[in-house]
Amino acid sequence: MDLPERFSTMPFADLVGVEVTHAADGHAEGTVAMRAELSSIPGQMIAHGGVTYTLADTVGGAAVISRTLDVAPTIDMRIDYVSPATTDIYAEAEVLRLGGNVGVADVLVTDADDNTVATARGVYKTGGTGEGTPWGGGHLDQLGDALPDDAGD
Repeated sequence: MDLPERFSTMPFADLVGVEVTHAADGHAEGTVAMRAELSSIPGQMIAHGGVTYTLADTVGGAAVISRTLDVAPTIDMRIDYVSPATTDIYAEAEVLRLGGNVGVADVLVTDADDNTVATARGVYKTGGTGEGTPWGGGHLDQLGDALPDDAGD
């Protein structure tokens, strides 16, 4: 199983329908197929802002994890909603900075017609052992099979 497939095991992302389609070298891409239960308005197909946020956050985190090869919990995310999404949505993220304690990724969310839906900047925790936190205890051990032996060198 490769790194993008590992994100399908994240229960909340799976519930929303986030599919990470690419995650390597500080770049990640993903999508959510629009469906009625993700709408913010009954009887209309307009994605709830939380769906857009979830996609941006997950893909931004995937970009950081593709560089750190370790958990990267979100510290902060700023998102600007530019237009409503009425179709499937897509996100593309790029790591801007990767330090020993913090990683930063920019995310662009677009719809099926290539309209900008949102822009976001995510800040993610990097480094450390995670001991004494919910992220400790080897939650990403499952990534071992997805990563090449020389990953991160």
